[in-house]
Order: sequence, then C-alpha cells, then structure tokens
Amino acid sequence: MVLNMLGWGLLLALLWLSFPREFWPKLKAEPEYQHLVFGSAAVLLLLWLLQARIYDGLAVHFLGITLVTLCHGWRIAVWICLLPLLVMLALGQVPPADGGLYALCTFVLPALFSAGIFWFSYYFLPRHLFIYIFVAAFFASALTMLLHMGLTSAWFFLDGRYPWHIIQDNYLVLSLLISFPEALLNGMAVTLMALYRPHWLRTFFENEYLRTD
Repeated sequence: MVLNMLGWGLLLALLWLSFPREFWPKLKAEPEYQHLVFGSAAVLLLLWLLQARIYDGLAVHFLGITLVTLCHGWRIAVWICLLPLLVMLALGQVPPADGGLYALCTFVLPALFSAGIFWFSYYFLPRHLFIYIFVAAFFASALTMLLHMGLTSAWFFLDGRYPWHIIQDNYLVLSLLISFPEALLNGMAVTLMALYRPHWLRTFFENEYLRTD
C-alpha cells in the first residue's frame, strides 16, 4: 500500500512538473496532429492489451514507448500514454491502486530513458540517418524494454507479491527474448516514418540527419 501511494504521488508530481504547455494549443489547432496523437494512443493501447500473462500482474507485451517518444518528445509522450492507461484502468486490466507504479514502470521512466539515449546520440554521435534509426530507435527500444521489465520485477519483489526466484525464473528471464522484437518493431516504424513521414518525428531533423556533405 505504501508503494502504491508513493507511485501515485510520484506520477502526479512528474505530470505536474512536465506539463507541455505547447501541447493543447497545437492539438486544438491542427487536425493532422490530432490524428497522430490519438493514433499513437490507440496503438499503445493495442500493444499493451495484447499481452502474455505470466502471473497475476506480471505480463509480457510490446511497449512502443521509444517510438512515441521520438514522435512527440518525452513530455507529450507521457501525457499521451495516460489515455491507454485510463482505458486499462476502466477495463480492470490494471488495478486502480497499481496505476501509479504501472505508469512509472511502463511509460514514464522508460520514456525518459529513451529520450536520454536520443539526446546522447544527438550530442555525442554523428548526426546520420543510420545513427538515428539504429541507436535512438532500435538500440534504445531494446534497452527500454529491459528497463521496463527490470523496474516491474523490482516493484513486485519489493511489494512482496512474489519471491525473487519466481520473478527471475518466470518473468525477468524473458526480457532478453522480448527486447529484440521490441527493437525490431520500433526500428521499422521509425525507419518508415523517417523516409515517408519525417514531420511526424519531432526528434528527426532532416537538415542534420540527411546532410550529404
């Protein structure tokens, strides 16, 4: 119960501190951006609902967080992720008490982590299309999945729901197995967007990543 309250408190504090002031005006003014935002939320909901449940509360599913972070930036990505979370709470897929920690482990901290890898690649690696795709998308999404499953494992262990050997042998052991498909999914989606819809990627700067000099 203490962890649940702490999770909700941290989530609300982060949402308050990271509120993107430019989000609502742009959402109201641009119909195409509305489609992108609600389409992103719908895709996330589908990915999170298509899950393989290991134990009660422990499930393996695609995240899609790296893709949404590269499309919208981490602050807006976090707010977009609230929509599928609310639907999952309403459907009973996530217990209300677990909502805060679920959000922190599934999209808040993973979005920050993905954004951190992007900024590292932007400032410390050559600004090239392949660097963007393979480091900021493919590699970042694989590591983000590992982070998500590690955080979830720590949460369920500290909360006393399952002993560590159960979590490690039945859930955490799958992290390497699911990280490659997660990387492939995000990497392919980012590749297609960079080639055909670069304006959908807020973090993709064509004049820098597609330079010929």
